[in-house]
Amino acid sequence: MTSPRRILVVDDDRTFRLSTAELIRQDGHDVAVAADAAEAAARIAAERFDLVLLDVRMPGMDGLTAVEVLRRRGYAAPILMISGFGTIDVAVESLHRGADHFLSKPVDPDVLSAKVAELLERRPAAGRVREGALGAMVGHARVMRDVFDAVRRVAPTDATVLITGETGTGKELVARAVHDLSERASGPFVPVNCAALAEGVLESELFGHVRGAFTGATTDRKGLFAAARGGTIFLDEVGDVSLSLQQRLLRVLQEREVTPVGAVRPEPVDVRVVAATHRDLAREIELGRFRQDLYYRLDVFRIDLPPLRARASDVPLLVEAALSRVRERSPARPAPAVSPLAMRLLRAYRWPGNVRELFSVVESAAIRAGGPRIEAQHLPEAIRDPEGKGGGGLQEERYKAPDSADERAAIVAALEEAEGSRSRAAELLGMSRTTLWRRMRDFGLGDDA
Repeated sequence: MTSPRRILVVDDDRTFRLSTAELIRQDGHDVAVAADAAEAAARIAAERFDLVLLDVRMPGMDGLTAVEVLRRRGYAAPILMISGFGTIDVAVESLHRGADHFLSKPVDPDVLSAKVAELLERRPAAGRVREGALGAMVGHARVMRDVFDAVRRVAPTDATVLITGETGTGKELVARAVHDLSERASGPFVPVNCAALAEGVLESELFGHVRGAFTGATTDRKGLFAAARGGTIFLDEVGDVSLSLQQRLLRVLQEREVTPVGAVRPEPVDVRVVAATHRDLAREIELGRFRQDLYYRLDVFRIDLPPLRARASDVPLLVEAALSRVRERSPARPAPAVSPLAMRLLRAYRWPGNVRELFSVVESAAIRAGGPRIEAQHLPEAIRDPEGKGGGGLQEERYKAPDSADERAAIVAALEEAEGSRSRAAELLGMSRTTLWRRMRDFGLGDDA
């Protein structure tokens, strides 16, 4: 069992401070409180915390200044900003100064619990080492051991890294592992989803802007490259960036400087760049949609993430990781185990959405189970009936000829799960008792089984 994580709640509103602390304690964490930034700084200097919840408006030093000071001093724990004066500008400013996320008051308790769990998962507790794991990634398959080795080799350098792989394979987890194992680990890790922002917005977010650069630019604002100073900027889905913006990114990589929108003079930046894409950039270059010179600058060290179907042996390990997340989010309700038949179905599925899809399926199945064990019927129909034959389960149509070791193994698993009851096994498999008897005979499982 993992030890409880230490969390500091900083807010001058006593009622909110204490109620929030109690909510987090109910999730199984160890909580301390502080009424202002000065008290928080004293506690942070004397104690170790895995996460800090920080109010924006407080007497004395405000939260925005406090987070900037903490990051400048090299404080690496995740910081979640909370404010009763939540606006887009305040949220963006808090992220620029080094916060990991922003929530507005009143805070939905479920949203807060989920965000706390997410931020804690991003940065595991110091000294927490798991076999077959690197950071938040898990895997025993040879292809994943190769990924872990590549991360360990490149992390101590300052080389630009390009991570490729299908959507949902965990590219941001790789980027975070590179950052956390580097000499920049005490600096900020700033993720940017390049596909989620319009070109004009992305340009201003990345490079910043000066007052008057465009309508609404009433003050100077630093960009995310500047916010990542001393740390790592993660450019997710860089293959979706426009050609004009690619030219500006190339200059950053070549000259190590940025020019804010509307500015004349460039500013130096001290940042490591890790980029990721699900696209085939070589093909994008052929089609004229990606600059070859930028590709060469990004592809200094490449890490190719395999799809989950290429490492099916890791499915049980990933299922356990997903169940661990269920336990962390609902410590009062023990996460269920997975039945042998359900696990066989999970391993046999092709997982087009990769690890992201697996985590979603397992969490949903745990809710559907509502008890001590996830059964086959708690899984989505696409997994129970991948060929779409209808009716759910492993259908009769899949048992036309006794030429599949997987079919035989599924029947054996169902019989074991049903403790020898042929009726129960047939129900689990989605076939009639007579069909099950015939298939058992075809597979040589015994006339009297």
